[in-house]
Amino acid sequence: MAKSYEASGVNLEAGYEVVSRIKKHVSSTVRPGSMGNIGAFGGMFDLGSLNYEHPILVSGTDGVGTKLKIAFATNCHDTIGIDAVAMCVNDVLAQGAQPLIFLDYVAVGKNDPAVVEKIVAGVAEGCRQANCALVGGETAEMPGMYAPEDYDIAGFTVGAVEKNKLIDCSKVKVGDQLIGLPSTGVHSNGFSLVRKIVADNNLDFNKSYPFTNGETLGKMLLTPTKIYVRPILKLLEDVDAHGIAHITGGGFDENIPRILKPGQGVIVKEGSWEILPVFKMLEELGHIPHREMFNIFNMGIGMVVAVDSCNVPGALEILQSEGLNPSVIGEIVEGEGVKIEM
Repeated sequence: MAKSYEASGVNLEAGYEVVSRIKKHVSSTVRPGSMGNIGAFGGMFDLGSLNYEHPILVSGTDGVGTKLKIAFATNCHDTIGIDAVAMCVNDVLAQGAQPLIFLDYVAVGKNDPAVVEKIVAGVAEGCRQANCALVGGETAEMPGMYAPEDYDIAGFTVGAVEKNKLIDCSKVKVGDQLIGLPSTGVHSNGFSLVRKIVADNNLDFNKSYPFTNGETLGKMLLTPTKIYVRPILKLLEDVDAHGIAHITGGGFDENIPRILKPGQGVIVKEGSWEILPVFKMLEELGHIPHREMFNIFNMGIGMVVAVDSCNVPGALEILQSEGLNPSVIGEIVEGEGVKIEM
């Protein structure tokens, strides 16, 4: 045992226990192309086994922001890893890429193997939902950098797509219809404001309220970010998507224009989908102007797909068969910016 290192606040034995605990979770994410075992210096994947003709690699990295503070407050750590995966894989999915591998980075103030196992179990669950192999990661114990009970998590993913199927928004045109895919809640953006609203209204994450539908406030807010990989990849087998926007930080105003060409804008028709109760609660308790909500939160739409109008019926049918409740929420128009219409 490294007694000197332990005296500085780093417990190597706890680190070894973490590796032992998470092996079963990592092995549950094995998919075609997976190579190697946990503990190697680098994670490997056999891209050649998937028979791509001209693969384009698409990578993404992200974290879950201050949503972590709610996990700390509620001592609930088993879903935050799903969020880390979702934020990364949904981004590469927007280019039409199939996520293949994922790596996580967990930094802790004090290494509690049971807590780290819960975090990584969530990562593994997210990887299974995305059919993505967890090929490696890092757990760093950093006393003095983080409080003993605090941690941070970030993720990194690599996906692949055939070059001729890459979604680069070159096909987006005026008249394309916008199909919105429902979110599961706040997802993983806007939580600094969420926490301020909770504090300003003296709410308790561990209590239930009329607007939490029998759950505690913390449990409701920790609902994991939706992973759209399987339904979107199924859609792309038969439908030519012109653009895909992952609705994250900045809401509609920041993310939908990322799929547009100069001189193009969108009209979004409010009322064409359900705005979840959590957003109505945040708007009311936070005294946030209604239009501003669309520039902060996803408002119940986690992903937007732009398709030719003739492909709308088929796209809706496929997405519904995948268990989603999609809605046509607007269209691409001449001009710039995002207009919300009632």
